[in-house]
Amino acid sequence: MRRDLVLRVVGKLLIPFMLLFALYVQFHGDFGPGGGFQAGVIGAAAVIFYALIYGLPAARCLVPERIVESMVAAGVLIYALVGVVGILLGGNYLDYFVLSSDPVAGQERGIFWVEVGVAVTVSGVMLKVFYMFAGRGRDLDA
Repeated sequence: MRRDLVLRVVGKLLIPFMLLFALYVQFHGDFGPGGGFQAGVIGAAAVIFYALIYGLPAARCLVPERIVESMVAAGVLIYALVGVVGILLGGNYLDYFVLSSDPVAGQERGIFWVEVGVAVTVSGVMLKVFYMFAGRGRDLDA
């Protein structure tokens, strides 16, 4: 597929909109369908689409495996830190109301950061699974 000009042009046009849609789903997940899981999958799908068009080595240059593995851990860390901050501010683990002077704003803030953690982890896991399956049987140094 590397020489298919139409596919490459369509990919260059479509991938930014896929990433923008992932951000839309992330930021509007508490008002409608969506959230961190869906946004993470859509973001990973954009990178996978890039890999299908330009090849796996190009995708690994765009999002290296060390970044992907860091994303998996960072998302869990963000999720856990939201709970720890709740404890440090005098609430229970994952009690969001203490994150702001207004309990409703605290709930929104806490849920947003938890969903960010979910999106980062899901995107990282999806990309790691894709890299592992797409790269099996190949020399990683080549």
